[in-house]
Amino acid sequence: MTIKKVVGKLHLWLGLASGLLVFVVAITGCILAFEQEIKTVLRPYQFVETIGDRQALPPSRLKAIAEKEIKGKLAKAVTYGGAGRSAIVSFYGAAPDYFYQVYLNPYTGKLLHIKDEETDFFHFILHGHYYLWLPESIGQPVVAYGTLTFTILLITGLVLWWPKNLNKTNRQKSFTIKWKAQWRRVNYDLHNVPGFYALVFSLILALTGMVFGLQWFSKSVYWATTAGKALPDFQIPLSDTTVACPSTSPLDGVWQRLSVGKPTTAGIYISCPEKASESIFAYVNYVPGTYYKLDYYTFDQQTLKPLDMGGPYSGAYAKAGFGDKLRRMNYDIHTGAILSLPGKVLAFCASLVCASLPVSGFVIWWGRRKKKAKSTRSSIATVVPAKTAYRPMSRIN
Repeated sequence: MTIKKVVGKLHLWLGLASGLLVFVVAITGCILAFEQEIKTVLRPYQFVETIGDRQALPPSRLKAIAEKEIKGKLAKAVTYGGAGRSAIVSFYGAAPDYFYQVYLNPYTGKLLHIKDEETDFFHFILHGHYYLWLPESIGQPVVAYGTLTFTILLITGLVLWWPKNLNKTNRQKSFTIKWKAQWRRVNYDLHNVPGFYALVFSLILALTGMVFGLQWFSKSVYWATTAGKALPDFQIPLSDTTVACPSTSPLDGVWQRLSVGKPTTAGIYISCPEKASESIFAYVNYVPGTYYKLDYYTFDQQTLKPLDMGGPYSGAYAKAGFGDKLRRMNYDIHTGAILSLPGKVLAFCASLVCASLPVSGFVIWWGRRKKKAKSTRSSIATVVPAKTAYRPMSRIN
C-alpha cells in the first residue's frame, strides 16, 4: 500500500469519526462570528447618551444599585464600557448555574435592563461550540481532541489534493469548481476547492481553538513563543488580611487609579471580592469589542498595593513580550476580531467551509460505497448466468 493510500484511509476514517462534531463546532462558530454586531441591534440598552463632562458613578454605587435588583446575590464585577456605553454589573455562580447582567446608566445609576444570560440564544450556542451541550468535564475534552483530529484532516486533505503536476490542465481541475458537471463531480469539487482556499484560515481557527482546550498544546505554544518560559497557572494572588481595610471603598480606589490618563473610549473592568483575603482583579480595555489590548492589574484590597500575578495576563500590553502578546491575542485571532469586521467575515467564511467539509466528504464516501456495491452486484450477475447456461443436455432433458 502506497503512502498516499495510507493517508487516504486515515483521512477517511478520521473524517467519518469526527464529521458530526466538526459540523456542530463549525456551524456554531459561524453563528458566533457576528455575535457582537447582532447584539448591538438587539440590545439598545448597551448604549447611553453622554452628559457633558459629567463623571460616571463609582463602582461601589453601581454595585449597590444592582444588588438591590438581584436580591440575595452578590455582584462579581463592574464593567464600564467607555463613553456612550452603559455600565454592566455581573452576577454569576454555579450549583445551580446563574448569570445575570444588570445594565445601568453609568452617569445616573438608572436601571436600563436585567439580562438573564443563561437563557440567551448566543449563550446556548456558545455551550454547543465549547462543550457540545454536554457536561463541561465531558464535552470540553471531546471538542478539544475533535479539533485536533480536524487539524490532522486538513493536513491529510492537502496531501491528497496536491496534484502531481501543476500544468494548466491540472491547475484548472484543482483550483476551480466545474459547475456544469454532474452533481457528484460538483460535490467533489466543493469538498476540495473551497477546502484548499480556506485551508490557512481553517488551520488558524483550529490551532487557536486547541490553545483553549488542550493544556499540553497551550503550554507547548507558550514555551515555543517565549523562548522556553513555562506557562504559569492563572492564579490571582491573595490580599494581606493582617492590614486594616481603607476607609473608602477599595473598588472606588482602584477605579480612580485606572481612570487617570485613560482615553474616554476605553473600558474598565473591576472584580468585586467577597472575602477579605481576595484581591481585586482589574483591566483597562483600550479597544472595546476585543480582548487582546488590555492592561491587567491586581490590587490588594486592604492596601491597594499592586500585586504581580505573573504570566501573560499581567501588566501593561505595551510592555508584554511577543509570546505574552500572542497569548492575549489568541481569542481575537480565533474569532477574527483582531482584524475588526473584515476578520470576522473571514472567520465566518472559513467556519462555513469547515462545516461543509464533513457533509461533502460523507457524500463522496457514500457515493463510492454505493458504486462499489453496485459494481460487485453487476459482477456476480454476469458470472452466475454464464454458469447456469452451460449444462449437460441430459440434465436439461
